[in-house]
Amino acid sequence: MLYPGSKGFSYFCIINNMDNLIAKIYGSSKTVFNTKDIALIWEENNKNNLKSKISYYVRNKGLIRLKNGVFVKNKDYDRRELATSVYIPSYISFETVLSESGVTFQYYDTIFVAGKLSKDVLVDGLKISFRKIKDAALFNPLGIINKNNYSIASRERAFLDTVYLFPQYYFDNLYSIDWQRCFEIAEIYQNKKLIERLKKYQKNA
Repeated sequence: MLYPGSKGFSYFCIINNMDNLIAKIYGSSKTVFNTKDIALIWEENNKNNLKSKISYYVRNKGLIRLKNGVFVKNKDYDRRELATSVYIPSYISFETVLSESGVTFQYYDTIFVAGKLSKDVLVDGLKISFRKIKDAALFNPLGIINKNNYSIASRERAFLDTVYLFPQYYFDNLYSIDWQRCFEIAEIYQNKKLIERLKKYQKNA
């Protein structure tokens, strides 16, 4: 029998506490976790303690490290959740949304993401292309839909993100675009040239 104060009891408490930590992860609806996510779930403010605990679970197969600072419970994770967990803040946009909305007809294996930097990364075989959007727009939720643990642009928001970065972009089908909504969202980019481009696309739609 273990008694408080004994070495065996202390070891039992440590192991039991560690089991509770991984239970919190597995009890979460999230399938992908960055270090900040885990710190919040575990209510751990000490970076060294957090690092040690995460390392313990990675070694013991409780967590799988996909890249530095990004972890999953198992390989049955949401690819889009992964795409928006690599760099924060970020949301799925551009061709990923436009192709699903029928605005462009080409299919891409890559997931396109709006964020604070422009960078292509490969994580666990998944190609993710980050494109930089100015902070005024990136942090504005207008036209952003919050889904299952990730954020994704609406059709109009993705269209504007694309026109903002690529002035001469060719779109296959603009019939489904809500132009009034586009002009409402366009204000967040604080860019007069974008408004001019938007008017041209509307005229030629």
